[in-house]
Amino acid sequence: MLAPQKQQIIDLFNAALQPVIAGSELTPTVTLERPRDPSHGDVACNIAMQLAKPLKKNPRELAQTLVAAVMAGAAGKGLIEAAEIAGPGFINLRLSAAAKQQVVQTVLQQGAEFGKSQLGAGKKVLVEFVSANPTGPLHVGHGRQGALGDALSALFEVQGFDVTREFYYNDAGVQIATLATSVQARANGLKPGDAGWPESAYNGDYIADIAQDFAARKTVAASDGEPATASGDVNDIESIRKFAVAYLRREQDLDLQAFGVKFDNYYLETSLYKEGKVEAAVAALIAAGVTYELDGALWLRTTDYGDDKDRVMRKTDGTYTYFVPDVAYHIVKWQRGFGKVINIQGSDHHGTIARVRAGLQAVNMGIPQGYPDYILHKMVTVMKNGEEVKISKRAGSYVTVRDLIEWSAGEDGADAAQDAPRDLTRGRDAVRFFLISRKADTEFVFDVDLALAKSDENPVYYVQYAHARICSVLAQWTGDEASLSSIDLSPLTAPREASLLAKLAEYPDMLQHALEELGPHQVAFYLRDLAGELHSYYNAERVLVDDEALKLARLALMHATRQVLRNGLALIGVSAPARM
Repeated sequence: MLAPQKQQIIDLFNAALQPVIAGSELTPTVTLERPRDPSHGDVACNIAMQLAKPLKKNPRELAQTLVAAVMAGAAGKGLIEAAEIAGPGFINLRLSAAAKQQVVQTVLQQGAEFGKSQLGAGKKVLVEFVSANPTGPLHVGHGRQGALGDALSALFEVQGFDVTREFYYNDAGVQIATLATSVQARANGLKPGDAGWPESAYNGDYIADIAQDFAARKTVAASDGEPATASGDVNDIESIRKFAVAYLRREQDLDLQAFGVKFDNYYLETSLYKEGKVEAAVAALIAAGVTYELDGALWLRTTDYGDDKDRVMRKTDGTYTYFVPDVAYHIVKWQRGFGKVINIQGSDHHGTIARVRAGLQAVNMGIPQGYPDYILHKMVTVMKNGEEVKISKRAGSYVTVRDLIEWSAGEDGADAAQDAPRDLTRGRDAVRFFLISRKADTEFVFDVDLALAKSDENPVYYVQYAHARICSVLAQWTGDEASLSSIDLSPLTAPREASLLAKLAEYPDMLQHALEELGPHQVAFYLRDLAGELHSYYNAERVLVDDEALKLARLALMHATRQVLRNGLALIGVSAPARM
């Protein structure tokens, strides 16, 4: 049911309620729901059961009064075909055929705008995701964050929010120091396993690549950063650090490009120190009286804000623990005007939530409780050729996003010319679709063999094939697709047509529900269901029939279905091919 139709029905009920509640102080809210059992109708309303007790009326009798008034209304006659009262007073409505068919014209008239709203107009939201340390290539966990974050950002955008996609770089601390010493060791001719190789060093082949380019005094730059030119001096650890960070930030840029994910802003942890944001946050907490000194360290009373124990902010050596710059960073987010902030991180970050929120509450800046929101995702297991894949030679200890994309592209992705760029669209589509096809808080097994399969078992192939199948039918017709937006749809009376029409009408509500629950996986679920309805319809009914009116109505239905498939796929960053 479309939003305007839903509002029409609500208005009919409100009008019917006026004489019923006259003289009382009741201000009822009419809520419409979809019955769990489709055989019960298209719309259900329990307003009679809600009002029966305060009005001291029998709920079934009250329901009968409301139904009579609703059905008597002129607007109701064209929108509602029948109404039934079930159980203790549920009101079940069946929409008219014309009301159900209206979705086709709406989709064809609105095109790519179908499903969008202005629910969030004038509101800013920041979605922070991936935020990988610049110490190596992006791994599959980062890929899951990338798919989730980009799709969630798109969900906010289609509801009218002003969205900023942000990547936070932890370019300071122990891990960056380890990166520098790893590159230095490689530059000195050492390799993993050699005597003198640092125990905590990174072992991937990419470390050797960085060392080689450092020795060659090359210049590298990330998409948003200053160029870093290597000094070539193996004893210049600061030059090694700067060069290695810039090198890996550029590598991560390439990974993100292959994945089709773009960010509006990159924020560096080092800038928090350079601009005094960390010191300012610590000073604010001290001034608020929520810290204390103990054993030479500075502690934050996080237990005052629900944490299980107080936390060290500044260690005895004068350095800050990792959650302190996080508090400073989120103060900056608040000061930048983002009242809504969502962080997408691995489930191993669960322990930092209470600390960061406690610090934000303690600074007394008016930051609301529960700020920021977090989406924590569980690990991804990669299967290939029936076996779990745990390592990548390039990364040294894990499967990278680029590995996954290239494996999922298959042999068809390789260009005939050896030095030509490879088309990774198929791989990117599979990875993006697969990685949002489960709730973030569930573990996920990525089966590369399934991603390569051209069968109904492969969900992305199944959905894309539905789109391509419609393209084929419309190409066979050879008519003017634009003319289908004004076609008489009354011939669409077959049961499979009714199911497909109902599924199309669910799309806008699905988007809103997915946003409310911060669950972009619902888009993937919906697309698979819609593709299933399309394939079932295609197998049950011929489209290009001799009856001209029926043929055109069915073509319009196919055209609308293709548009909704295209809208949904675009939202999650997956292509909609015309041929498979």
